[in-house]
Amino acid sequence: MILFKLKCETGHEFEGWFRDGATFDRQNARGQVSCPQCGSDEVDKAPMAPRPLRAAGTPGADQTPPRAEDVRRALQVLRRHVETNCENVGSRFAAEARAIHNGTTKARGIYGDSTPEETRALAEDGIDFQTIPWVPPSDA
Repeated sequence: MILFKLKCETGHEFEGWFRDGATFDRQNARGQVSCPQCGSDEVDKAPMAPRPLRAAGTPGADQTPPRAEDVRRALQVLRRHVETNCENVGSRFAAEARAIHNGTTKARGIYGDSTPEETRALAEDGIDFQTIPWVPPSDA
């Protein structure tokens, strides 16, 4: 994933995450990137300073990896959020994601399952989705 600083034709600046630079270029060429303030789809990358990674051992570098129980707990919170706020479309995930992307069905948060082939096709077509490790909802 890559973060771009973006600017619309009226001067509003905002950020957007994309799988890679080519994905931004494809989506922008199709008019799928728009300003969250004014809705303009005339968007370009804005100049931004690089953010170099710090080497381990340098001041400010976090040297403690997250604990497994903290990661599991965070994934459980994420799962509860997704289940509460999104629609489970089950094995129809790829078809629903494509329909939302194409505008043939209402935009909404969805989750479900897809085959590796369906996942690859969605990514190749520039359809934005995320894969989340699905942990048990609790230890009980």
